[in-house]
Parts: sequence; C-alpha cells; structure tokens
Amino acid sequence: MSIEVANESGVDVDEPALVALARHVLVELGVHPLAELSLLLVDEKAMTALHERWMNEPGPTDVLAFPMDELDPVPRSGRGVEEDAEPPPTLLGDVVLCPEVARRQARTAGHAAEDELHLLATHGILHLLGYDHGEPAQEREMFRRQGELLASARSIGRSGQEPA
Repeated sequence: MSIEVANESGVDVDEPALVALARHVLVELGVHPLAELSLLLVDEKAMTALHERWMNEPGPTDVLAFPMDELDPVPRSGRGVEEDAEPPPTLLGDVVLCPEVARRQARTAGHAAEDELHLLATHGILHLLGYDHGEPAQEREMFRRQGELLASARSIGRSGQEPA
C-alpha cells in the first residue's frame, strides 16, 4: 500500500503515525494492498482556497477528500468471477488536512491535536471509499465505522502490534 504524505502546513506532525493510521484504516476496510493514497497537510490559507473553490463555502475546513478512481464492488459467483477475486489496484485519491483547524477543534473537544488529525484522516479516507453523511442513516453508519476504526487503531498503538 502506498501512502504519501506532503506536509505543506508549516506545522510539525507525526507523519509516521499518520501513515500507520491510514494503513490500518485501509487494511481494515479491505482495500487492495497496491492502492495508493495521498495525505496533504496544508495551512489555513490553502485550505480556505480549496474549501471555497470546491465546496463553495467560506473559510477553512478541517478535511477535504478528493477521490480519484471509482471503486467497483467485486462481482461474485454467478457472473463468471471467482469468489475470492480482489479489486484491482487503484489510486484512491487525496485527503487534505488542516492541522491548524484540527488543533483548535481538538482543544474544544478536549483531546490531543494528533487524535483530531487521526479522526479527520479516517473521516477523509471513508469519504474516498464512498461513505457519506448527507442522510441520518448514512451519518450513523459512517460515524459508527469511523469510531470502530479509531478504536482498533488505538488498541494497536498501545500494544505495538496488530490484533490477532
């Protein structure tokens, strides 16, 4: 799995921890091991420009997701494809994070800025994989899955190894 990080934010971020979290999320979600993901960290000015251009909303936001390749579900038996067929390698897209906004949100939420960045990265990856929160049922599913992924990532972080 290729996970590239470009930190253009001017904020010191634990990039290896962010990559480990992203890798965990992708593995847990069954993403092909040859998939590619880009994590871009930007300052508030750059995030504001992206937010206004792509979402038509003023000011900075915490995370934006820009999917690249559309993921197709794997066809199952009865359609001439093996049961264990895997999706092909794909370029998932870009998750853009703003550490300055994350830091403010973390302070308000009462947790560490790194925890907020991990939450936002997980949220962005879920968006790349088709999750959304436009409808109440979608929101419940996305935030449930997000919570599960973050909890399992934290348990790995404490033990230093993948759960059995």
